[in-house]
Amino acid sequence: MSKALRNAVIGGIAAAGAAAWAVAPRSFNDKRRNYVPVIADVWYAHRGLHDAGSGLVSVQDIPDYAGDNPVSAQADTTDASIAENADYVALARRMALKAGYGTADETGPIAPENSLAAFAAACEAGYGIELDLQLTLDGQVVVVHDADLMRVAGDPRRIEDLTYDELTRIPLFPASRGSKPGDLKAAPLPGSQERPPLVVTPPNAPEGYYQHVPLFSDVLKVVAGRAPLIVEYKFSDNHAWGERQTELMEKGHALLEAYAGPYVIESFHPGAVNWYKEHHPEVCRGQLSWPASLAKNGPAEFAAGLLAFDWLSRPDFVAYDWTGGALPQVRLARAMGATAVSWTVRSSDELAQCDQYFDHHIFEAFVPPEHGAPSTL
Repeated sequence: MSKALRNAVIGGIAAAGAAAWAVAPRSFNDKRRNYVPVIADVWYAHRGLHDAGSGLVSVQDIPDYAGDNPVSAQADTTDASIAENADYVALARRMALKAGYGTADETGPIAPENSLAAFAAACEAGYGIELDLQLTLDGQVVVVHDADLMRVAGDPRRIEDLTYDELTRIPLFPASRGSKPGDLKAAPLPGSQERPPLVVTPPNAPEGYYQHVPLFSDVLKVVAGRAPLIVEYKFSDNHAWGERQTELMEKGHALLEAYAGPYVIESFHPGAVNWYKEHHPEVCRGQLSWPASLAKNGPAEFAAGLLAFDWLSRPDFVAYDWTGGALPQVRLARAMGATAVSWTVRSSDELAQCDQYFDHHIFEAFVPPEHGAPSTL
C-alpha cells in the first residue's frame, strides 16, 4: 500500500470516528444512572389537535391554488391529502367540542394551534402533544410557536414585546376577521402592514368565543397528565445565549418539575439541550434539527443539520425533519441508540415515505392510521 493511500485510509477512519463521536447520543449507563424515561409510544399532535394553523390548507379554496389562497409551502396538496386534511380539521373541532370548547354553530376556528382548546382536543382524541415555549415581556412562560403574532392573529408584534395581559386580548384566528376552519393564516389587522406597524392592543377583550396565547401553567392544568408532552424551548436566535434564554429554561423547567404528567424536552438550540444535560440529567432530552443548506442557511445551520453539535448535549432522541430520515447522520445516531422522532408528517403519503426511518412521529393535517376514521361525539 502506498503512503498516500495509507494516509487516505487513516484519514477516512479518523473522519468516521469523529463523526460517530459528534453524533453519539447519551450513553446507556448515563440513562440508567439517572433513571431517564423513554418517549411514550404515541402519535404527537403538532401544537395540539387544531382546526387552524400550521400545515393546514384552506380546504374551501382547494383545488383552486391561484392567487392568495393560504396554502402552506410544506403542505401536501394532492387530492388525497386534501381529503385527509378535511378529516383532521373535522376531528379537531369535534374533540374540542367534546372537551367543552366553543359551540357547534361557531363559524370560525374553535381550536387554533397552540391553544387550550387544541390541547384539550388532543387529549380527548388520545394523542400526545408537541408544543412550544417562549417568554413574554413580563417574563411569563407562554405557549406559542412564532416569534410574532402575524400568522396566527394578523398582529406583527413580537411575543417578547407583549405582556401576557395583552396577549389575552388578542384573539387567534378570529372569526370576526373572516378566519375559517382549516385556515393556515389569520387575516392581517388594519395597519399591521404599515412601516412601522400601526397596531395597538385593544383595551378590552373582544366579545364572543375566541382563544388566545395561553400560559404554560394553564396548558399543564388542562392536560393534567392525560397525554405525554414533547416540550420545545423556542428561541428566535439559536446562536445566542444569555439571561433571557436562561430565564426561559429555569421558569419552564420549574413548571415541569411541579407537573405530575409525562414529558420530554427538545430544542433547536444545542445550548438549551445542554442546559438540561448540566442541570437536570434525569429529564429525557432531544435535539431538533433539519437538513439545512450550506449555501442558503450558512455553516452553523448546516453543521447543526449534520448533528455536529450533539457532542455538546448528548441527546436521548433526535427530532428531525421527516424528509431527512434517510440521511447518514440520522441513521448513524439511531444506530448508536438515539430515538428518532419525525417532524412534521402531514399526510399518509409523507408517512409512507418516512416511517421506516423513525420510531415516533409528530403529525398534523391528517388522522393517523391506527385511529382509523375520525370518531363522533
